Amino acid sequence: MKVAITSTGNSIESMLDERFGRCSYFVIYNTESKSTEIVPNPNKDAENGAGPASLQLVASHNAEKIVSGEFGTKIKSLADSLKIQLVVVKEPKKVKDIIEMLNK
Repeated sequence: MKVAITSTGNSIESMLDERFGRCSYFVIYNTESKSTEIVPNPNKDAENGAGPASLQLVASHNAEKIVSGEFGTKIKSLADSLKIQLVVVKEPKKVKDIIEMLNK
Protein backbone atom coordinates (compact mmCIF):
# COMPACT_ATOMS: atom_id res chain seq x y z
CA MET A 1 0.00 0.00 0.00
CA LYS A 2 1.19 3.52 -0.73
CA VAL A 3 0.95 6.10 2.05
CA ALA A 4 1.43 9.83 1.48
CA ILE A 5 2.99 11.65 4.44
CA THR A 6 3.05 15.45 4.53
CA SER A 7 6.59 16.73 5.09
CA THR A 8 8.28 20.05 5.81
CA GLY A 9 11.37 19.01 3.82
CA ASN A 10 12.59 16.66 1.10
CA SER A 11 13.88 13.85 3.34
CA ILE A 12 12.50 11.27 5.77
CA GLU A 13 14.48 13.13 8.47
CA SER A 14 12.11 16.10 7.98
CA MET A 15 9.21 16.81 10.29
CA LEU A 16 5.60 15.94 9.52
CA ASP A 17 3.95 19.04 8.02
CA GLU A 18 0.82 19.97 9.97
CA ARG A 19 -0.88 21.30 6.84
CA PHE A 20 -2.13 18.90 4.18
CA GLY A 21 -2.95 21.09 1.18
CA ARG A 22 -0.11 23.54 1.76
CA CYS A 23 2.61 21.15 2.90
CA SER A 24 6.01 21.56 1.25
CA TYR A 25 6.46 17.92 0.20
CA PHE A 26 4.71 14.57 0.15
CA VAL A 27 6.75 11.52 1.05
CA ILE A 28 5.07 8.61 -0.74
CA TYR A 29 5.97 5.45 1.15
CA ASN A 30 5.30 1.98 -0.25
CA THR A 31 4.69 -0.42 2.64
CA GLU A 32 5.34 -3.48 0.44
CA SER A 33 8.60 -2.51 -1.28
CA LYS A 34 9.71 -0.21 1.61
CA SER A 35 10.59 2.43 -0.99
CA THR A 36 10.03 6.17 -0.72
CA GLU A 37 9.41 8.82 -3.33
CA ILE A 38 9.56 12.52 -2.46
CA VAL A 39 7.17 14.74 -4.38
CA PRO A 40 7.27 18.56 -4.12
CA ASN A 41 3.80 20.05 -3.58
CA PRO A 42 3.13 22.56 -6.37
CA ASN A 43 -0.08 23.66 -4.56
CA LYS A 44 1.55 24.97 -1.39
CA ASP A 45 1.29 28.61 -2.50
CA ALA A 46 -2.07 28.37 -4.29
CA GLU A 47 -4.50 31.18 -3.49
CA ASN A 48 -7.34 28.72 -3.04
CA GLY A 49 -8.14 25.08 -3.74
CA ALA A 50 -4.80 23.81 -2.40
CA GLY A 51 -6.42 20.92 -0.51
CA PRO A 52 -8.42 19.38 -3.38
CA ALA A 53 -5.52 19.90 -5.82
CA SER A 54 -3.09 18.25 -3.38
CA LEU A 55 -5.51 15.35 -2.90
CA GLN A 56 -5.60 14.83 -6.68
CA LEU A 57 -1.78 14.89 -6.75
CA VAL A 58 -1.58 12.23 -4.03
CA ALA A 59 -4.28 10.15 -5.77
CA SER A 60 -2.26 10.28 -9.00
CA HIS A 61 0.54 8.50 -7.10
CA ASN A 62 -1.93 5.75 -6.09
CA ALA A 63 -1.80 6.55 -2.37
CA GLU A 64 -4.46 4.76 -0.32
CA LYS A 65 -3.74 6.60 2.92
CA ILE A 66 -2.59 10.12 3.85
CA VAL A 67 -0.90 11.05 7.13
CA SER A 68 -0.92 14.75 8.11
CA GLY A 69 -1.35 17.06 11.07
CA GLU A 70 -4.71 18.32 9.84
CA PHE A 71 -7.03 18.34 6.85
CA GLY A 72 -9.27 21.13 5.56
CA THR A 73 -13.05 20.82 5.58
CA LYS A 74 -13.32 20.12 1.84
CA ILE A 75 -11.04 17.10 1.95
CA LYS A 76 -13.03 14.44 3.85
CA SER A 77 -15.81 13.87 1.30
CA LEU A 78 -13.40 14.06 -1.63
CA ALA A 79 -11.04 11.56 0.04
CA ASP A 80 -14.00 9.26 0.74
CA SER A 81 -15.02 9.38 -2.93
CA LEU A 82 -11.45 8.46 -3.93
CA LYS A 83 -11.27 5.69 -1.25
CA ILE A 84 -8.31 7.36 0.47
CA GLN A 85 -8.04 7.05 4.25
CA LEU A 86 -7.07 10.18 6.21
CA VAL A 87 -4.91 9.82 9.34
CA VAL A 88 -4.34 12.77 11.69
CA VAL A 89 -1.17 12.83 13.80
CA LYS A 90 -1.31 15.63 16.37
CA GLU A 91 2.10 15.39 18.06
CA PRO A 92 5.25 16.52 16.19
CA LYS A 93 7.03 13.59 14.56
CA LYS A 94 9.69 13.00 11.97
CA VAL A 95 8.57 11.37 8.73
CA LYS A 96 10.88 8.40 9.46
CA ASP A 97 9.06 7.81 12.79
CA ILE A 98 5.74 7.60 10.95
CA ILE A 99 7.29 5.15 8.46
CA GLU A 100 8.46 3.02 11.39
CA MET A 101 4.92 3.04 12.81
CA LEU A 102 3.55 1.92 9.42
CA ASN A 103 5.99 -1.00 9.37
CA LYS A 104 4.80 -2.39 12.72
